[in-house]
Amino acid sequence: MCYTQNRFNALLSACVLSLIATAGWSQSLTWLGTLGGYQSEASGVSADGRVVVGVARNDANQLRAFRWENGVMQALGTLGGNSSGAYGVSADGAVVVGWAENAAEDWRAFRWQNGVMQDLGTLGGMWSSAYAVSADGAVVVGWSLNADGQDRAFRWTASDGMQDLGTLGGDWSEALGVSADGRVVVGRAQTNDAWRSRAFRWTVDGGMQDLGSLSGGESAARGVSADGAVVVGSAQDAAGYYRAFRWTASDGMQDLGTLGGMWSSTYAVSADGAVVVGWSLNAAGQYRAFRWTESGGMEDLNTTYASLLTDGSVLYEARAISPDGRYIVGSGVKAGRAEAFLLDTGFPRRGDVDRNGCVDGADLLQVLFAFGGRGYRNEDLNWDGIIDDADLLIVLFNFGSGC
Repeated sequence: MCYTQNRFNALLSACVLSLIATAGWSQSLTWLGTLGGYQSEASGVSADGRVVVGVARNDANQLRAFRWENGVMQALGTLGGNSSGAYGVSADGAVVVGWAENAAEDWRAFRWQNGVMQDLGTLGGMWSSAYAVSADGAVVVGWSLNADGQDRAFRWTASDGMQDLGTLGGDWSEALGVSADGRVVVGRAQTNDAWRSRAFRWTVDGGMQDLGSLSGGESAARGVSADGAVVVGSAQDAAGYYRAFRWTASDGMQDLGTLGGMWSSTYAVSADGAVVVGWSLNAAGQYRAFRWTESGGMEDLNTTYASLLTDGSVLYEARAISPDGRYIVGSGVKAGRAEAFLLDTGFPRRGDVDRNGCVDGADLLQVLFAFGGRGYRNEDLNWDGIIDDADLLIVLFNFGSGC
């Protein structure tokens, strides 16, 4: 603790001039544009909200994976073919994963970093696609055809290559989400009932677990919390409609409801498992982006952030959320064009570890007591897997905000 206290004193002395309250509640909605075509959608966002990834059409009407930063949408290219799309991004925004056509027009899972798109190969078949990546960019998950032409969920690392995660007794599976450390993978897999697929949770130590459903029907898991304990997705209810769910080992599968319609689905969850985002039909049968919390239930983002929506623009679906729950990305319509969006909800404030709206001594103490620790949690404010000087500085630079 002496070392930690000395480190804190040094940082405090260096940053004393920066302890100016950054008053104001920052909320904003940014439409990301396209690559010259008529459509874009966002599927991933970095921890600080500065980098967004997804897919957009260019002026030749071709799909291209994109990486957006500082107002600029960059096309990431292909593996020699005509199309590509991005689904996931690392916490720091440096690694992007998705699918891209090669010269033979086969889809291949890719991992992009520093301007280079790497073909991750397959499990013996011709096609593959990546859907998610761990916080540090080292673990990639998705699906691939095997030598028998069956879709199989995979987990890829540079050292081990592409690993087949198996099924729940049937022929196929696909991985759609991964925990921050890459040790928990979620998705859906066929059971030994050829007409049924179920949400699964796979762990490095325990293999593939069937998460069940809401009524004995089908289900699919699409997102997972940082520690792998909370899983979200969609499952059939007793009437056969798909509903957004949140699963934990203690409570099982919880139906999150809808915005008044019959259908809903969730794509992502915050690092602590507390905030869920996705889409739902409203009472008029319209697609609307939602955010769910235990205290507030399911809310229509178009209603909550109505002041940010102009000229008839609409948020259709929320596809990803930053670890702290502040930034939400997805797709909507602006001026009659389908377009990706980045929503800054303004909460939590930067440096607000305890999520009470005020960056103060309590937040500093939480970081200090956790100093040197590993693991992706609220004290790890820059989401790099270790609680260190950089996290203390974030609290100090924003000290007094909201108080």
